Amino acid sequence: MLYLLAAIGAVCVVVLLWRAFVANPDTGSERRVSRPVRPVRRPGPVAPDDDPEFLRSLNERKNPPDADGKPPA
Repeated sequence: MLYLLAAIGAVCVVVLLWRAFVANPDTGSERRVSRPVRPVRRPGPVAPDDDPEFLRSLNERKNPPDADGKPPA
């Protein structure tokens, strides 16, 4: 059992060292990092409480202008 744990530990150390030094060599400015490309996020629909036109129309419906066309104070 002890030999099995030692073997697993040795394999882990070897893999970590290999990934640190061999698998990703640093070649200066030519270093390439491969990352998955993110899709461009499209703006979603605007909720009614975030839409300034909707809020303005609510305010106008709540406080209609006077008969002479002046907005309420």
